[in-house]
Amino acid sequence: QVQLIESGGGLVQAGGSLRVSCAASGRTFSSYAMGWFRQAPGKEREFVATISPNGGVTKYADSVKGRFTISRDNAKNTVYLQMNSLQPEDTAKYYCSAKYYSGIYWPRTRPSEYDYWGQGTQVTVSS
Repeated sequence: QVQLIESGGGLVQAGGSLRVSCAASGRTFSSYAMGWFRQAPGKEREFVATISPNGGVTKYADSVKGRFTISRDNAKNTVYLQMNSLQPEDTAKYYCSAKYYSGIYWPRTRPSEYDYWGQGTQVTVSS
């Protein structure tokens, strides 16, 4: 099993940057693809970014492509989401998720495809 704890959320002005982190428990972190999702009040949870177990493959939602960067440090059991050029529309609670892979990897973008979830960290972008 994997336990996930997000951190690094906060309040930032439009145009600013923020990096959120997700620390994972367990001894097989490198066997999990990791994802970031976000959910704003009144909206469904939406895909933001995902990264393959070895960090070699990433995929982003069109809305954040070019602004956000997902990365991971398997030695630290941590995945990051660097968010630049933040806009008020990015305001949401950001959730870290993990999906176990025992075979060939391909990116997953739906919440139902992930096995474990953190409690989320709030990111608020003011105008």
